[in-house]
Amino acid sequence: MTTVPQILPKTAGAFAATAAASAPILPARGGLGLKPDHFQTILDTLPDLGFFEIHAENYMVDGGPFHHYLTQIRSHYPLSIHGVGLSIGGEGRLDEAHLDRLAALIARYEPQSFSEHLAWSSHGDFFLNDLLPAPYDAATLQRVCDHIDRVHERLGRRLLLENPATYVEFAASTMTETDFIGEVVKRTGCGLLLDVNNVYVSCTNHGRDPQACIEALPLAAAGQIHLAGYAQDIDAAGAPLLIDSHGAPIARAVWELYRFTLERSGPLPTLIERDNDIPAFSVLLAEAQQAEALLQTCLAEVAA
Repeated sequence: MTTVPQILPKTAGAFAATAAASAPILPARGGLGLKPDHFQTILDTLPDLGFFEIHAENYMVDGGPFHHYLTQIRSHYPLSIHGVGLSIGGEGRLDEAHLDRLAALIARYEPQSFSEHLAWSSHGDFFLNDLLPAPYDAATLQRVCDHIDRVHERLGRRLLLENPATYVEFAASTMTETDFIGEVVKRTGCGLLLDVNNVYVSCTNHGRDPQACIEALPLAAAGQIHLAGYAQDIDAAGAPLLIDSHGAPIARAVWELYRFTLERSGPLPTLIERDNDIPAFSVLLAEAQQAEALLQTCLAEVAA
């Protein structure tokens, strides 16, 4: 049974809502993760694309080739910055030095969107190259809300929180994932980065209905969608186990779930993620164009 712990709302929630109302937003178009393999191709061709997204931690230095190219590409396209190292779900306090570097990066490029994961990746002085799950209970809810409030306070802008891909569940959880995310959104004023592939992966792994999960999420708070490919394995019991690999084309089932999502959320900026086995730029551009076609259909239906 889901129980919702009582936590008094903080002023940071109202601040985040005000910041969201005045902040620039990404266009409701298809976008791509920016990869070094494609820097020069992008500048040479300036493809018709809605936006690019970077991982913040790859740019937390003062100079170098990544900044050289990003500065040029940013002058032509809207930008989304996606963090993977804040450890929003971690037990300890946020790393203030990391938060300072993030603030400097955001001030430098003034992105239209900033997002982070509902996960943890550090414990004390140990930093793990992974996005690990946490139980959905009162202690985690308090911790995540406190961390997001601090991010809002330090950055002066709204964070979009991404739903995770999970492979195990905690017996200690007293809330469903969708209820947990809904409470975080309600109490902090953060937005939702809806990773449709993560919904499909997690629901397959835990025997749930992906469409029901989409409908249970706070879609009114969604500011962006992520799409990606997955790898398939089997668990110890012989059941299907999907891995959020970001190393394959987007599966047909995920495209279908994306269409289902747009019918309920309306058009949202949509990123194609590919972090492993990077193909030619034209391959990723074709996936972004496929998302764009679905977005245009959604826009036409909204206008009708």
